[in-house]
Amino acid sequence: MVQFRMDVSTARWLIFGPGVAGLCFVAFLVHRIMKNDEGSESVREIVGAIRSGARVFLHREYRILAIFTVVMVIVLVLLVEPRPWSGIAYLFGTVMSALAGFLGMAIATRANGRTTVAAERNWHEGLQVAFSAGGVMGFSVVSLGLIGVALTVIVTGDHYLALSFAFGSSAVALFLRVGGGIFTKCADVGADLVGKVENSIPEDDPRNAAVIADNVGDNVGDIAGMGSDLYESYVSSIAAAIVLGVAAYGTREGVLLPLVLAAVGILVSIVGALLVRPTHREDDFEKQVEGAQRSMNFGVYAANVLMIVVSFFLIRWMTGGLAVFWALLVGMLAGVGISAATEYYTSAAYKPTQEIARASTGGPALTIMQGFSLSMVSIVAPVVIVSAASLVAYAATGLFGIGMAALGLLVNLGVTLSMDCYGPISDNAAGIAEMAGLDHRVRERCEALDAVGNTTAALGKGFSIGSAALASLAWIATYFETAGIEVANLMYIEVLVGTLLGGMLPFLFSALAIGGVGRGAADVVTEVRRQFKEIPGLMAGSARPDYERCVDIATKRALREMIIPGLLVIVVPLALGYTLGPKAVAGLLVGALITGFMLATMMSNAGGAWDNAKKFVESGEVGGKNSEAHKATIVGDTVGDPFKDTAGPSLNILVKLVGKVAVIFAAGFTALIVF
Repeated sequence: MVQFRMDVSTARWLIFGPGVAGLCFVAFLVHRIMKNDEGSESVREIVGAIRSGARVFLHREYRILAIFTVVMVIVLVLLVEPRPWSGIAYLFGTVMSALAGFLGMAIATRANGRTTVAAERNWHEGLQVAFSAGGVMGFSVVSLGLIGVALTVIVTGDHYLALSFAFGSSAVALFLRVGGGIFTKCADVGADLVGKVENSIPEDDPRNAAVIADNVGDNVGDIAGMGSDLYESYVSSIAAAIVLGVAAYGTREGVLLPLVLAAVGILVSIVGALLVRPTHREDDFEKQVEGAQRSMNFGVYAANVLMIVVSFFLIRWMTGGLAVFWALLVGMLAGVGISAATEYYTSAAYKPTQEIARASTGGPALTIMQGFSLSMVSIVAPVVIVSAASLVAYAATGLFGIGMAALGLLVNLGVTLSMDCYGPISDNAAGIAEMAGLDHRVRERCEALDAVGNTTAALGKGFSIGSAALASLAWIATYFETAGIEVANLMYIEVLVGTLLGGMLPFLFSALAIGGVGRGAADVVTEVRRQFKEIPGLMAGSARPDYERCVDIATKRALREMIIPGLLVIVVPLALGYTLGPKAVAGLLVGALITGFMLATMMSNAGGAWDNAKKFVESGEVGGKNSEAHKATIVGDTVGDPFKDTAGPSLNILVKLVGKVAVIFAAGFTALIVF
């Protein structure tokens, strides 16, 4: 039994103090961003169009989310104990998650043009603006997440309500991740097919009517979507650790320990973010890329080392032992290992992606085959790492150890999410430089920042998938604890059927998401072709395309296509629980985790590798721009886009959300069909 040595008042100060400090740091970052110049009239016009499109999409999606939230609150109030607190906690979780997404995207759409203007002066100022904007998303997520969970548990005095709070955050993540992912890839794929493939014009050419929608997509998919995804993982890991901790060690110890460790993680993440400073300022593309990557890696590694040292002494002081520390540490190491494996399989600096680029000289078919082969091999390392981390964490302190390992992987989320959200902001900056016709040196600096962003985005997706797997394991453990299940025997037909249905669910979900992208991209292609054909002088550059039309098409398609995948995640576990019973749902959770984790890793790595293989070809190492190899990699990248930015990341939500639905409604599951 843990002997807890910290009084409750001290623990509360250690929880809310860092949460408020994180919000103060967000205010500091916003001030630092906004004092930068917005640029010329052409830059401001482009930025205004991107901001307007992002705002329209988010407002429409939040309206649908509001309706869904009202329905879910009524269901929870009527069916789930304690009433009405379960519904109120769900609503609070939804509001806090939506607020984090809104803040992050609002600043990102104001920082992209400022990053371009800063890069006109020098590349390291552009890096600072883009990373600061990523930091607004990162620290909004961890600060609002920690404060939200802590307030829910401490004010109500019921630790189980942390589960309802996390459930509310999952709903936002589902809408923003799936809807945002479909939007961004509808626009991106449509722009690429008509622009680069059919008309051989640059990626961000202002003559392409879908180019603004593409930039809007970076914000709604890769900032608001990614932020809500990891917000949900973050609060889920805290909530699961609290429930498992209470079961293992009692209420005070189980509640306060995860919250205090998450709070310390915010403080060390602030230190890590402040250490992100380029050490040299050479105006050379390769040195810029290398310097920016090294600077961000240093900040992340410094935060991790600091967290290890602080948590060692803190846990020993709080609990009188180190069992919890080993579980937390193995989760942190798992995050580092998964990120390293993702970088190896997706970065153009390593052999696997270079082999895809070389295969592209034989055409699109070989490009796609090589990418699929690579992506299937790439699941081995993350699966082995998560399996090993789970074994060590369980050996350290039982089921609670798995919850702490999941928290350890996300404990420094403030700085790691800052690095990830830096990517789409720098991508927008490069596009703005191209559309505004700025000097080639400015475009080169922005492209150097974007090149780093491609790697950080791939690392972020790998990190989010790994965190989803560990968080899902924690939720499975929480479900067994809540439902009072000791063994789910595969010899029971209901468990076997549940496992098969769970294994099927990620494939059906992915098919719907990718199909939605395909249908939306076809709509965008038709519209862009129409404008090239019907607007006089558009191809010559003397006329302006109708950007708003493509934004509207992608928005409507995204909102329409996300409904069925979203409902599946809620309806399937409920239908199974109220027909075959709680053990069938246990099988469902295990099946969904196994196939969802592997499928998400495969698709995310395939898309990242195809994207960077294209950039490797563009660098001139193989083929060069406008070569046959380049055209082949464009096809590969187009196939990979919905893999890495829609279906793959959305599976993170699926594997966690089915667990939350199961835990929240576990008390009501009764087998109506008995074998």
